[in-house]
Amino acid sequence: MTVLLTVENLGKRFGGLQAVADVSLSVARGEICSVIGPNGAGKTTLFNMISGVLRPSGGRIVFDGTDLSMVSPWRFAALGIGRTFQNLALFKHGTVVENILTGRHTHLRSGVLDAVLFIGRTRREEIAARQRVEHIIEFLEIEHIRDAIVGTLSYGQQKRVELARALACEPKLLLLDEMVSGMNQEETEDIARFVLDIRDELGITVLMIEHEMRIVMDISDRVHVLNFGRKIAEGTPQEVRQNPAVAEAYLGGHRSDAAKASA
Repeated sequence: MTVLLTVENLGKRFGGLQAVADVSLSVARGEICSVIGPNGAGKTTLFNMISGVLRPSGGRIVFDGTDLSMVSPWRFAALGIGRTFQNLALFKHGTVVENILTGRHTHLRSGVLDAVLFIGRTRREEIAARQRVEHIIEFLEIEHIRDAIVGTLSYGQQKRVELARALACEPKLLLLDEMVSGMNQEETEDIARFVLDIRDELGITVLMIEHEMRIVMDISDRVHVLNFGRKIAEGTPQEVRQNPAVAEAYLGGHRSDAAKASA
């Protein structure tokens, strides 16, 4: 496998707080990788740097051969980095279709005149965007809510809409920040199935933050563990499950959540 994402000695400081310190990891094309760790371990800060929300204080991120320090943050999505957020970032007064269409913005190339007259390239792009959105709606099995106002949907349905919007930008790398947080068992199992299908059917590499250890251990190819902003372990789910440092980080040396989930 070729490496799609490389993080080298990455750090982020907020004043006197070192949120992420000297973190290095790599994600191969076609993998499902997880980043786990206790609350406050620096996981979301790491994602924010990879997706361009935050600039690193030190270190380097290389995505698909491009050093992201040389790229404007607004271009990260165009390069192929898509993400969901731990706290939903949807347009609550818009419909499901309208929200998903916003994910197509990076693929629009029309000029102002074409857009005003709705001719030529603009018309072709609109047709292509709506076809892509309908495909995603079918893929995520949300046809029954396609015209619903997002603010009226359940939390689990809104999570699926946010996933759909991230897929609409056609990412090479999809960052999922606690996708199953707040979901019931059935919704959680559906998301796990969709993550596998996103990798296997759509060919998208996945890097996810997740507290639900059963999902992490069941579908991840590799797992990276953070604690107090530093990486303390990495490996296959089985290797991480048996790592004493992981048990110490989670439960003070007692049996880890990961081990419990696999029992």
